[in-house]
Amino acid sequence: MDLGSIISILITSLMAMVPIVLTSVGAVWSERAGVVSIGYEGVLLMSAFFGAIVAEVTGSGIMGLVGGIATGVIFGMLHGVLTVYLKGDHVIPGIGINLLAMGVVPFGILAYWGTAGQHQVAVTLWSWNTKYGKISPMIFVTIAISVITWWVLFKTPLGLRVRSVGENPEAADALGINVEKYRFWSTVYGHALAGLGGAYMSVAWLGVVQKTMSAGRGFIALANMVFSGWNPLVALLGGWLFGFFDALAAWLAPLHIIPGQFILMLPYIMTLIIVAGIIGKARPPKWDGRPYKRE
Repeated sequence: MDLGSIISILITSLMAMVPIVLTSVGAVWSERAGVVSIGYEGVLLMSAFFGAIVAEVTGSGIMGLVGGIATGVIFGMLHGVLTVYLKGDHVIPGIGINLLAMGVVPFGILAYWGTAGQHQVAVTLWSWNTKYGKISPMIFVTIAISVITWWVLFKTPLGLRVRSVGENPEAADALGINVEKYRFWSTVYGHALAGLGGAYMSVAWLGVVQKTMSAGRGFIALANMVFSGWNPLVALLGGWLFGFFDALAAWLAPLHIIPGQFILMLPYIMTLIIVAGIIGKARPPKWDGRPYKRE
């Protein structure tokens, strides 16, 4: 492996980390407020699909990202209403979102573009093209979002209130904090970041919409959230780590050292190893996933 290959892998790992980091950071904020969602896989897939449509209709890659955010916001509101206001189970709505995406996107690709399985996006976000690979400005946006989210969550009164409704909503309620409002909008924010990550995949990174393009990244993001200890800055580092193994697998696959299918399993194997190593050690917010009912 020469220097050029190393630089190429590092750049690709930065590109690959974006959807995982954005989804992880969104999930961290949502769960710090006490709301669990496992529907990020579906949000990534749906936002990639609708983000591509918006990009092509408007002729703007930036608007495609906005379309992805809007998709995430819609699903975040749906999840928030069901879990925060209707006091429903936190897991079942996420399963529903994932199953919905698995049906809507393959059908939508065929119905809207007339192609089966995938569509090449005609309008994409600009990026810097180098001899080692392209560099998207979304890399820097992702880093900024992670840092700002960490700062707001741990260094501001807003972040303190968000964490309070996830740790002890009864005490927060007694102090006059609107638990439902903070939980609801935290859920919306978490899904909005996942929507941005999904749209990034189709209009900034891969340039295609595929029925399987989320490829487990939503679940990897949840694993990264646990790995980070619900900390946005550590989630940034963990997301890059997962992106590195994704990039390494893509670089090794054409070499045919071992069958390509086993190489492409590398990011998921590493996910299992990392999660297995932190089982029993991770400590989520005390009211994570528990509906709050005022007595």
